[in-house]
Amino acid sequence: MNAPLPKAPINWIAVFALVFIPIVALIAIPLYAMNHDFSAGAWISMFVLLGVSSLGITAGYHRLWAHRAYEATTPLKILLMIMGTFAVQNSILYWASGHRTHHRHVDDVEQDPYSINNGFWYAHIGWMLRDYPAAEPNYKNAPDLLKDKVVMFQDKYYIPLVAAVHAAILIPVGYLVGDMWGVMLLGGLVRLILSHHVTFFINSLCHMWGKRPYTDENTARDNFWLAIATWGEGYHNYHHIFQYDYRNGVKWWQYDPTKWLIWTFSKFGLAKNLRRIPSFNIKKAELAMKFKYAQQDLAVYGHNMTEDIATAKLRIAQEYDAFSQTLNDWAKLKEQEIQAKKASVAEKIHQMDSKLKDEFHQVELRLSQHRETLNQLMRNLKKGAVSN
Repeated sequence: MNAPLPKAPINWIAVFALVFIPIVALIAIPLYAMNHDFSAGAWISMFVLLGVSSLGITAGYHRLWAHRAYEATTPLKILLMIMGTFAVQNSILYWASGHRTHHRHVDDVEQDPYSINNGFWYAHIGWMLRDYPAAEPNYKNAPDLLKDKVVMFQDKYYIPLVAAVHAAILIPVGYLVGDMWGVMLLGGLVRLILSHHVTFFINSLCHMWGKRPYTDENTARDNFWLAIATWGEGYHNYHHIFQYDYRNGVKWWQYDPTKWLIWTFSKFGLAKNLRRIPSFNIKKAELAMKFKYAQQDLAVYGHNMTEDIATAKLRIAQEYDAFSQTLNDWAKLKEQEIQAKKASVAEKIHQMDSKLKDEFHQVELRLSQHRETLNQLMRNLKKGAVSN
């Protein structure tokens, strides 16, 4: 049972944006639709502009400014600032500072601004409707943002910018498609509501629904379906252990349009220094969790098995020892790599690099073998439990 939340004054600006505006939309849009047909252009504008505002948050507010997962040129910063302003989720400074606090104190009911341990409603939207102490901005964690001219310009002129950006986008689009009111209602009003809740899903559902393949030290989950809804942010378990990676979906099949957008920007020279977690570190985290789940499943299924459970325990223990040795070998290779880079002779570095690449490949291959062996052990363990 969640602890009672402290009393806090109502945030009337947030109530207007997150409660009053959706109520207006529920009334105004059906009334308008009774007498007018929404054009195809108006419907298209809703989906296209939803992408504009949402990617402004995911690629800009989140991965660029909150996590510094890559570097952007000034023109790209301005573009992402405009896109993010169009989403109306407060200024970059406020948003990114609060998000850094969330990562530092994740799941803490008192310090995490939108802790899921205070309940779905609180994490999704409730934390904004009142001025809770945990949601108060703490710009001490954002000295880099305080020096960013684009960030500070937006923070200073946020309200006028919101009005200007909406006028500059919606009026020309409405004129071009010949359906001004349709674009205002669908591309403006409905798009804004959808954009809000798409982002809010990351704080709520992504901490409740899905798998934890990389860490179970927090509530963040990976969920393919939420990744679709949140423009790639649904791989949240990965993000919470490797928050500085510019990618959330690291596997080739994972849907992460934000990653693809940032990569595209880099190919045009607008972004650089895209930060990536080494594949070995990712595999290590995955395999460590597999061992943890194996021990848990062993405790569950072992009670239902007639064959000697000690054999399964021994196999897993042996595999874990081999896994630990692989990690030690990797650490030694990493140290050799560092020493090689410090070497003054270029030829020596070249020779060492070639040798290290081969050895690193062998270590990663062994790690993959550990994973396959462990998967087979788990399959056998579950089959044994079912057959009994």
